[in-house]
Amino acid sequence: MRQRFVDVTTELLDVHENLALVTADLTAGLFGAARESHPDRVLNLGIREQLLVSVAGGLSLAGMRPIAHSFAPFLVERPFEQIKVDLNHQDVGAVLVSAGASYDMASGGRSHQSPGDVALLSTLPHWTIHVPGHPDEAEAQLREAATGDGLVYVRLSNQSNAEPYGLRSGPGFRLLRRGRRATVIAVGPLADPVLQATEHLDVTVLYAATIRPFDAEGLRAAVHEQAVASVVLVEPYLAGTSTAEISDALIDRPHRILALGVAKEELRHYGSPRQHSIAHGLGPAGMRQRINSFLSP
Repeated sequence: MRQRFVDVTTELLDVHENLALVTADLTAGLFGAARESHPDRVLNLGIREQLLVSVAGGLSLAGMRPIAHSFAPFLVERPFEQIKVDLNHQDVGAVLVSAGASYDMASGGRSHQSPGDVALLSTLPHWTIHVPGHPDEAEAQLREAATGDGLVYVRLSNQSNAEPYGLRSGPGFRLLRRGRRATVIAVGPLADPVLQATEHLDVTVLYAATIRPFDAEGLRAAVHEQAVASVVLVEPYLAGTSTAEISDALIDRPHRILALGVAKEELRHYGSPRQHSIAHGLGPAGMRQRINSFLSP
């Protein structure tokens, strides 16, 4: 996804004269050709992430469409005050594109992990939050964001589904499997593990490559035949990030929720991304065990 981001953004800079790219050293070397072609619109600020977001806000106030890029903990967590003040408070648009996801760079330790980024951005209004599960989805989301004027976060990952499930336009869920006992929402690159985990289970599987705005109507339609709506939420970041959205969508009917995702408790072993997923119960076997327990009488 990261290389696709570089290729697509380099192309878009040639096409859209109001588009600007702002980096903070990370990935900057991959934009050498773009910087040579557009030295006034491809800016590398060094390791200054707060300035990264502030400059993006200034560019937007000046009529540009900025794309700001860094790893997730340095793009969302470290400069969160600047996101709140220089983007939301100023009522300007920007595109934030992160890499690293929750623990793609597990060997970098806690400083390079960001399972709380989507939850943090969800405290602010008007954000569209994309969690692509395939490079093709990331490309489509980037192209749409580059020509828009709102606040957009694109959360890239090294993990990917075998095929793009979310290429249709709009934030709505895509139906991957239909069942009767529960509805499972699989977000981004966790779609394939969820499909493995729920194989032969009598459950509906919905897919989301965009999680904000939340598709409340799509969820209501999926659970309308259940007397008590049973929803399993599987997100590749902090567990429970979207439970409030589910509760709001189902506020007028009985429901219960199982939220699977990255635990709050820090894993203090480096390991690999796969080992982190298994430790957080996000491998197919771990998810199947917890979903079976949730469905048990």
